[in-house]
Amino acid sequence: MADTPLTASIRRRGLMLVLSSPSGAGKSTIARNLLEDDPAFELSISVTTRARRGSEIDGRHYHFRSARQFEIMRDNDELLEWAEVHGNFYATPRAPAEKALAEGRDMLFDIDWQGAEQLREKMRADIVSIFILPPSMGELKDRLRRRAEDQDSVIAARLQNARDEIEHWRDYDYIVINEDLDTAFSEVKAIVTAERLRRDRRPGLFDFVTGLLDEKLD
Repeated sequence: MADTPLTASIRRRGLMLVLSSPSGAGKSTIARNLLEDDPAFELSISVTTRARRGSEIDGRHYHFRSARQFEIMRDNDELLEWAEVHGNFYATPRAPAEKALAEGRDMLFDIDWQGAEQLREKMRADIVSIFILPPSMGELKDRLRRRAEDQDSVIAARLQNARDEIEHWRDYDYIVINEDLDTAFSEVKAIVTAERLRRDRRPGLFDFVTGLLDEKLD
């Protein structure tokens, strides 16, 4: 549902939407669709210590930093969350996220439960977290097979990891079961609409209500 000119004019604080799911449950597809459908969202650009690939642009795909630069950012509390993956570090920088929220822009995070946990510790009031579940483990297995990207041993490992990740579902604000992608996407959008209308995210309501009460009627 699009904002009307009136509601769009009421100043609000942005939100940090966290999408998590086991591999194959659909979070990356939902995240991509949300970015295409809703211009108010922007994807958080991570800091990484891995080498830049030839097609990648610093500041668009990642913020590429040396290991020493990363350590300085971490030690100075300039990161909202970080993790080591295959010998390289990845993290969410604090300053761009805080600037976006203050300007009423929304940030989208496609991260796992460990990253979500760190974000909650730093920015609890700004987080809206959604965990995407598959309708069944059998369907999840079929989806991973339909990708035709992994050997059976890799799929088995992903399914075991999925069970471990699903154990953390209670840590999330909302649970969406992705039996049908269009339905799941509609549910995510409904959550976003409701969260944007929260009183504590709309500081502009104070001025609006003051003006409403001061309005003179003939």
